[in-house]
Amino acid sequence: MARAAGGAPIRVGASLPLTGPLAAVGGIHKIAAEVFIELINKRGGLLGRKVELVLLDDQSQPANARTLYERLVTSEKVDLLMGPYGTGAIIAAMGVAQRFGKLFIQSSLGDPNLAPYAMQFPALPLGPDPRIADTEVLLDAYASTPAPPKTIAFVTSKFPSALDLAKGGQEVAARRGLKTILSLEYEFGTRDFGGIAARIKDANPDLLWSGAIGLEASQLLDAMKRIDYQPPRQFHLFPAPGPTVANQNANGLTSLTWFEGHAPFSQYPGAAEFIALYTDRAKAAGLPWPQVDYQAAAEFAAWQILEAAATAVGRLDEPAMAAWLRKNQVQTVLGPRSFDGKFNSGAAATKIKQVQNGKWVTVWPASFRPQGAGFNAP
Repeated sequence: MARAAGGAPIRVGASLPLTGPLAAVGGIHKIAAEVFIELINKRGGLLGRKVELVLLDDQSQPANARTLYERLVTSEKVDLLMGPYGTGAIIAAMGVAQRFGKLFIQSSLGDPNLAPYAMQFPALPLGPDPRIADTEVLLDAYASTPAPPKTIAFVTSKFPSALDLAKGGQEVAARRGLKTILSLEYEFGTRDFGGIAARIKDANPDLLWSGAIGLEASQLLDAMKRIDYQPPRQFHLFPAPGPTVANQNANGLTSLTWFEGHAPFSQYPGAAEFIALYTDRAKAAGLPWPQVDYQAAAEFAAWQILEAAATAVGRLDEPAMAAWLRKNQVQTVLGPRSFDGKFNSGAAATKIKQVQNGKWVTVWPASFRPQGAGFNAP
């Protein structure tokens, strides 16, 4: 098929994990992308042309992502690319984008050091060194409570970004005087957490640092409940938001965030409309927790970045779009995004959220808490 021209639709190719262990998060990204495309097409499209998403299922396998992005470029001949979900898939797809000189905007790469490609841009404001900064902001949050933790257990999936963040977290903990009393790794996709839960109970840390991905957090919560154990403080890295917040054992656990569906986030450009439409679509799709969170917002922001670059340049000139992004700020639902510094990462804007009575609530920094909310911690 020839490349779109004139008034033909602009075709944007992507893969997402619509099946496999990451499907719960992949479905969130799919709905967020569809919401953006619906909204931009209502406004007349991009550069006066409708936008179409050519979406393929990578089945939660990075090797599949590489093959699918090859197909998108060479066979489907899409005009533009959008990154997949998850560090492994992003790195695989980025290699294809680099080989063909394609602009590559992605929403969820956990380790910026894995992205030296000059034409890749992260929507999520992790900053240049999340392996240190993520645990720093977590421990800052707990340091603000009456009884900060003194011991910590690191239990993590071998998912690439989670493993690296756990190792960085141990460095931060040691530097801040916390004693690591358990360090445990498990294979990504593990479903039986019984033995892992028993190890955590035996260690009995003041704070559990769990590098859980997708459904793993909820599965670990269930396994700990079966042996009548709950850590006094627990943090889970990248859990599927719906299943986790709906778990009856989740109250009080914390996680990273960059966006939740409450003020002040809801005041960012485009956020109110995005929140309303995403919520409707998520309910219609039967998502277990049909609320906007940072996963959905990061996907939407990636599309906002793509739109801003194309609009500013006035044509689908991908090197020119990349050059514009490196020099300019983009207003997104995640707040203003700039792409200066190492790996086009910009500044970090990581926050901490907590499950409170069946809802995710941002608790740190305090200025991002919704009115009347606090940080429920020992």
